[in-house]
Amino acid sequence: MKMSENGKPRVVVTTKHRGVFFGTLDSREPDHIVLTDSRMCVYWSRETKGVVGLANTGPLHGSKVTQSAPKIELVDVTAIMHCTDSAVDKWESAPWG
Repeated sequence: MKMSENGKPRVVVTTKHRGVFFGTLDSREPDHIVLTDSRMCVYWSRETKGVVGLANTGPLHGSKVTQSAPKIELVDVTAIMHCTDSAVDKWESAPWG
């Protein structure tokens, strides 16, 4: 499992509002979490094989991932999935299209 430079986990997070985000899990509170160097997956391709595939293989060809934001706070989190090394590499390549 690939960690950030400061030893924090790289994760995919889903929210009750159907948001899907990737980033470094900076902090976790009872009512929200904070991700740094975060991106949002607007669309993932069929070959990604669902939202859990984003944590396993990362966003594959045809997926749409935004540019990164330095920090984002998320509420109503429904899942936090730790990423494989290969998934982190795919997320960081920021595919759009």
